[in-house]
Amino acid sequence: MPQNADNVLDHFNLFRQPEYKEMFENKKKNFENPVADDALEQAREWTKTEEYKEKNFAREALTVNPAKACQPLGAVFAAVGFESTIPFVHGSQGCVAYYRSHFSRHFKEPTSCVSSSMTEDAAVFGGLNNMIDGLANTYNMYKPKMIAVSTTCMAEVIGDDLNAFIKTSKEKGSVPAEFDVPFAHTPAFVGSHITGYDNVIKGVLEHFWDGKAGTAPKLDRTPNESINFLGGFDGYTVGNLREVKRIFESMGVDYTILGDNSDVWDTPTDGEFRMYDGGTKLEDVAAALNAKATISMQEYCTEKTLPYIASKGQEVVALNHPVGVAATDKFLMEIARISGKPISEELTKERGRLVDAIADSSAHIHGKKFAIYGDPDLCYGLAAFLLELGAEPTHILATNGGKNWAEKVQALLDSSPFGKDCKVYPGKDLWHMRSLLFTEPVDYLIGNTYGKYLDRDTGTPLIRIGFPIFDRHHKHRYPVWGYQGSMNVLVWILDAIFEDIDRNTNVVAKSDYSFDIIR
Repeated sequence: MPQNADNVLDHFNLFRQPEYKEMFENKKKNFENPVADDALEQAREWTKTEEYKEKNFAREALTVNPAKACQPLGAVFAAVGFESTIPFVHGSQGCVAYYRSHFSRHFKEPTSCVSSSMTEDAAVFGGLNNMIDGLANTYNMYKPKMIAVSTTCMAEVIGDDLNAFIKTSKEKGSVPAEFDVPFAHTPAFVGSHITGYDNVIKGVLEHFWDGKAGTAPKLDRTPNESINFLGGFDGYTVGNLREVKRIFESMGVDYTILGDNSDVWDTPTDGEFRMYDGGTKLEDVAAALNAKATISMQEYCTEKTLPYIASKGQEVVALNHPVGVAATDKFLMEIARISGKPISEELTKERGRLVDAIADSSAHIHGKKFAIYGDPDLCYGLAAFLLELGAEPTHILATNGGKNWAEKVQALLDSSPFGKDCKVYPGKDLWHMRSLLFTEPVDYLIGNTYGKYLDRDTGTPLIRIGFPIFDRHHKHRYPVWGYQGSMNVLVWILDAIFEDIDRNTNVVAKSDYSFDIIR
C-alpha cells in the first residue's frame, strides 16, 4: 500500500493511488448494482429538463436534502446563551451527539450538552427515571447555574411530560427545589431549528417571568429604560452579537441580550477550559420583564416568543435579518425611537462608507442573478440587500418558510424593478433548487455548505452565507448585520464575482484579454 509512516499521504492523494482506484472500481462493480454508463448519463440529463422539474415540484410525500435542521438543534443553540447553563436534551444519546458535532464543526469550538440517554426500555415505560438520574448527574458533575431541558422525537412520541418530570425529579432530590430548570417541548418531527430556538427562549422567559414549575423568584415590576434584544438562530452569532453590542453602546443605550452565546463559541486558547463562558446573567433575564421594549432581529425565529413578551405589556419590534443600508437604517431608527437616544456620529459615518463602497462596486453587481436558500429571515434580508445593489434575487427558497413569509418576500420583490421576474419557494428543498438552477440558470448561489454539491452539479458558483458552514473556517467571527456586517457581505459577493471572472478569462491568448489586474 502507498501509505507508510515515513511518507504519510492525506486523503486527497491517498485515494488516487492505483490500489484504491482498483478497490473502488471493484466495490462499484460487485456491490452497487451499477447501470450502464450511457443509461446513467441519459437519466442524469433528463433530470435537468423542464419535464423533470414539473415532476420534481409535484412531489408531496418526500423531502430531498431540506435546507433546515430539527427543533432540538435550535433548542441547544438557545440554551447555551445563558450564564453557566447546560442544555439537557431528554432523548437518545445519538441525537445529542449530532447537535454537539453540528455546532462544533461550524464554530470550531466544543459544545457542551447532556442527554437523558433514553433507550428501548424508556421508549416503552417512559423516561422519568432517566430524567431523575440525568438531572442529578448533570447538577453534581457539571455544576451549572441552570439546566435547560428540551426533547427529541422519542420523548415526544411517547408523551413524556417535562413539567411533571422536573417537579418529580426535584421531589426526589435530583436538584434543589429552587434550582432553575426551564424547559420546552421541541419535537424534531415538526418545525425546524428556528422553532426549537423560539420554544426554548419562550420557555426560559416563562420560567423567570411566570414562575413556571414553581421555582422562579417573585419579580420586581418596576419599569426601566432598557431594551431587550433577541438575535434568533444565527450562524454568525459570534460576530453579529458583538456588533449589536457595539451599536447599542455607541448610542449609549441600556440593553439586555436575551441568549448571548457569542463567547461560549469563541473561547480563547490560554490553558483554561471554559465549559461555560459569557451568557446572559440569570438575574438580567428576570429583570428583562421590566424593559421598555424587545427587538427581535429575526421575526420568524420568534413567532411564539414575541407575542408572549407583548402579553406582558412590552412593545415588540420584529425585523428580518437586517443586511444593507435600508434594513440597518430601520434597526437603528427603532433603537433611537424607543430609547430617545440619537444615532451616533460613528454609525452615521459607517453608513456613508457602506454607501460609498456600494457605489464603487455597483457596476459589477448590477443585473447579476442570484439564487438564495436558508432560513426565512436570512433569505429575506439577503434578498433585500441584493435588490438594493441592483441585483436580481431570482430564486428565494426556504424549506422552513411558510405562506406568510412567502407573501412578505413577494411584496418585497414587487417593490423593486429588480424583483420583477423573481420567485419565492416556501417549503421546498435543495433538490427543487437543483431543478431551478438547471432550467432557469442564475449567475450565483448563496447558501450554506451543502450548496457546494449544487455548485459542482450545476456549475453555479456558491457564495457561502448561512448555517452551517463546515468547509470554510471562521466565517462566524464576522458580522453580517449592520453597516459593518453589510460591508462583509458586499465583499464576499464581489470576491465571488471577481473569482468567477478570472476563472473564465484565464486561457492564455484566447480569453486572457479580460484577465485584468484592475477591476
